[in-house]
Amino acid sequence: MSIKSDNRHLYLQVIDRLKQDIENGVYKEKEKLPSEFDLAKQLGVSRATLREALRILEEENVIIRRHGVGTFVNARPMFTSGIEQLNSVTDMIKQVGMKPGTIFLSSSTQGPTEEDVRRFSCSVNEEIFVMERVRTANGEPVVYCIDKVPESILPETFSHEEESIFQILDEEANRRITYAVAQIEPLGYHEKISPILECEPETALLVLKQMHFDETDEPVLFSVNYFKADKFSFHVLRKRT
Repeated sequence: MSIKSDNRHLYLQVIDRLKQDIENGVYKEKEKLPSEFDLAKQLGVSRATLREALRILEEENVIIRRHGVGTFVNARPMFTSGIEQLNSVTDMIKQVGMKPGTIFLSSSTQGPTEEDVRRFSCSVNEEIFVMERVRTANGEPVVYCIDKVPESILPETFSHEEESIFQILDEEANRRITYAVAQIEPLGYHEKISPILECEPETALLVLKQMHFDETDEPVLFSVNYFKADKFSFHVLRKRT
């Protein structure tokens, strides 16, 4: 069935048509699309037009291309959040009705790096607590977390078995996190982290680095979270000034 029904560029029509077919279940999540030759023929467009549409759909993470294998429909993210909303990983998982869990990997107390001294405005003699964990949703690994907190801030009763560091700092250390400065960047396959998160070779990661501050503007937590890009999406509300 041809899509030549309006005056827009053909590749835009192809994009809309393929998105509609995916939405209507014509092509399901993780399903392989027809070959470029067959798909171009079905849509009544040239292969060059189709390739431009597929390129944009890939940039939007609607589809994924596997070299030598074909083009597949990407799974929809389970979790979506505004980057301006400061939510813990635990809260993000709970908000979609799933059960959060934790796989503890390691913890240690170590001297601060030069960056730690700058981040926390601490002395070179102050110890930094570092913890690495994998967060799960209904038992599936979805986020690899590295958290750093000055040891002097943590309560004596602290246990790595507790899931939410936000909650620990708030309820046990009397340090309520009120805002964070965040940096987010895409990352391809990571030799260490991707296998732990059970990623497909083509699955990208979203790396969210955040410096968290309490009500007195004191830095209390630095975190680096590696999110599976096929499970999480982040957006931001931008206002005109």
